[in-house]
Amino acid sequence: MRNRYILFGDLPLIALAAAGAFSLRFDLRFFEYRPEYMAFILLALVLKPAIFYGFGLYQRLWRYASVNDLLVVTVAATTASIAMAAAVAVVLALDPAFQFSRAVLFIDWLLTMVCAGGLRMSIRIISEAQGRAKAARAPRELKRVLIVGAGEAGVMVVRELSRNPLLGLIPIGFIDDDPIKQGKHIQGVTVFGDIGSLVDVARAQAADEVLIAMPTAPGTVLRAVAESCRQAGLVSRTIPGVFELLGGRVSISRLRQVDITDLLRRAAISDRDGAGSYLTDRIVLVTGAGGSIGSELCRQVAASRPSRLVLLGHGENSLFDIQGALRETFPTLDLRVVVADIRDRARLMAVFKRLHPNVVFHAAAHKHVPLMEDNPEEAISNNVVGTQNIVDSALSVGVERFVMISTDKAVAPTNLMGASKRVAEAIVRDAAVRHRAAFVVVRFGNVLGSRGSVVPVFKRQIESGGPVTVTHPEMRRFFMTIPEAVHLVMQAGGIGRGADLFVLNMGAPVRIVDLAKDMITLSGFKSEEIPIVFTRVRQGEKLEEALWEEAAVIEATECPSVLRVRESESTGQIETMVESLVRAASTGDRLTIQAELARWIPSYVPSQDVPWSSTLA
Repeated sequence: MRNRYILFGDLPLIALAAAGAFSLRFDLRFFEYRPEYMAFILLALVLKPAIFYGFGLYQRLWRYASVNDLLVVTVAATTASIAMAAAVAVVLALDPAFQFSRAVLFIDWLLTMVCAGGLRMSIRIISEAQGRAKAARAPRELKRVLIVGAGEAGVMVVRELSRNPLLGLIPIGFIDDDPIKQGKHIQGVTVFGDIGSLVDVARAQAADEVLIAMPTAPGTVLRAVAESCRQAGLVSRTIPGVFELLGGRVSISRLRQVDITDLLRRAAISDRDGAGSYLTDRIVLVTGAGGSIGSELCRQVAASRPSRLVLLGHGENSLFDIQGALRETFPTLDLRVVVADIRDRARLMAVFKRLHPNVVFHAAAHKHVPLMEDNPEEAISNNVVGTQNIVDSALSVGVERFVMISTDKAVAPTNLMGASKRVAEAIVRDAAVRHRAAFVVVRFGNVLGSRGSVVPVFKRQIESGGPVTVTHPEMRRFFMTIPEAVHLVMQAGGIGRGADLFVLNMGAPVRIVDLAKDMITLSGFKSEEIPIVFTRVRQGEKLEEALWEEAAVIEATECPSVLRVRESESTGQIETMVESLVRAASTGDRLTIQAELARWIPSYVPSQDVPWSSTLA
């Protein structure tokens, strides 16, 4: 309904509320002996619509009215009644002979709220009824869905389904482990039982599909639900996890198939609010902004309302993509894109002096272990020299905070990539000590779904019918979703005070072969349909990674999911170390580079190529 028609509807209702107040205070013949009623009604017709307009009651789409909208109506009606009372008080002060009942003002306030709120909610009710009627005429089959999770997210899902019947999904019940909710009705939908009864309830209620509305549930719970759905032959979908929803509200449009990131999800942490408050109104620069971690960093930083966000990277296509996504989501954000190579020192210095960032997130790096084993000079020039250039550029303009993203492969490294990142850590921490700056390092393991990670590889192999290749049956890795890892990186950046080495709580390591089996099941196949083939451990790989050295001291921080690690400090000869590594890299000889890295990193032991016979799972 157009808002001018709402105004036309308000006018008679305002007059009716005023007249009703007099009638309830006195009687139906009040107009015969209360002459002030006409002036009161005229005042209400002038004053209340003006105040309603000031509160935006004629700028809202009332077909989508919510509780918050009704609160605005209440505040507007209350303000209007206060203004009416003030006007009456002025008249009484000017004319002592004038009489007016205060009860009329109170009754008028109540009736105005009822009439104004009722008019607007009736628009929503009529709109939803029209939508249901339209859906009833639509030539499509409706699906009966069970919703797992009767919390806030589940209620929002039911509400969204009710508002959008054209989706063809009818909520027939909730499943929830809370015994207090079981047997109760929420939004007119019954809570039938706990997760253990899902299969029986689904059969009894003839469910066609299951919607999982538990964004904070750990992966073990989602694994149990997904397995129950598989046993019952039901399609299961879920809303994203809490970290994926940081930048937006839960809605039915964000439902998706259950994937491996859900099954590996840990229990929700309690410290997820305000992670980027220190970025508000600051100029933030992100290196490697087009990468998997860098692009998610840009999204979460943008949500923290920086005064400017600078995207720095070498790949123009990936930068173009994240720039477009950010402009669409944050249209008012001051966004700058810089195409530059972190190995170009002069270019970086010019960029930093021109843009003067306050906070830097350094995510640019070569990360693929086998590629760096074959191209060792690139690991040095990018991960070591590039980091040195970024640190020096940051120091030249007095950057307040610097956060470098590192990897668990830097712990007792056995490959060139990990060793080069260990050197990069030393560069950042040494700069923090020498310049007393809040420069910190955040170390974590594998992120699910990043470019070149095992999950996209397994997906392609499963889609092509297999086999799925795993290097070793005991290969284990720490895993974390990209949004969760980035969120914790931002938190670590806020609590760092200088030369800190932080490690994210990655949970228990996961066997790669178990991950492969889960992905095969989630793809709708049985384990015997898609074979798993073991190849061999590649050069530089460990069977299991660690997050800190054996002699390290681990300390808790104010963020329970971020740990502070005390390892041996840098050598204090950073410049000499970098120069010697650059000279070694210029030879292009892998053994020379490895020997030089081993001289500066005592825990670095280059791995040997371990043969492994191919075995069928």
